[in-house]
Amino acid sequence: MTNDKIRIGILTVSDRASQGIYEDLGGPAIRDCLQEILSCPWEAVPRLIPDVQPVIEANLTELCDQEKCCLVVTTGGTGPAKRDVTPEATEAVCDKILDGFGELMRAVSLKVVPTAILSRQIAGIRGNSLIVNLPGKPSAIRDCLLAVFPAIPYCIDLIDGPYLTTNENIVKAFRPKK
Repeated sequence: MTNDKIRIGILTVSDRASQGIYEDLGGPAIRDCLQEILSCPWEAVPRLIPDVQPVIEANLTELCDQEKCCLVVTTGGTGPAKRDVTPEATEAVCDKILDGFGELMRAVSLKVVPTAILSRQIAGIRGNSLIVNLPGKPSAIRDCLLAVFPAIPYCIDLIDGPYLTTNENIVKAFRPKK
């Protein structure tokens, strides 16, 4: 991919935050964590939408295909409630699902709270983009993003995305030795 600017989609899925009933804390938590993690220049492409599967699918597709985000990180909609449909929307738009992301995020979260087993976050590939579903709670967002991020730059390399670099005192990106 030869896009000069590294673009990262930040998609908050929340009925109440999208209606202005309460403030979106998830999207800003993702942005703050990524600002700590990444050492390369990047640009956030934020969205705040309701828990509606066709709307989530359309936004994920647009962030990947039109906005050319190499990484799209979502927050919200990963629980067991009827309106929690982010994983279904993610699976619907992805070419491949990467089960290890969800497994690791749940394992990390289980060290903090026993209800982490209710979380259904997943990750997958759409074209040259990696989509990662995170939980909605800001502290859980940070824990999960720090856990999976060592693999994200290499994953993006493998799908012909831009070369991401990290602040190694926060997260050391793993890339196999050549």
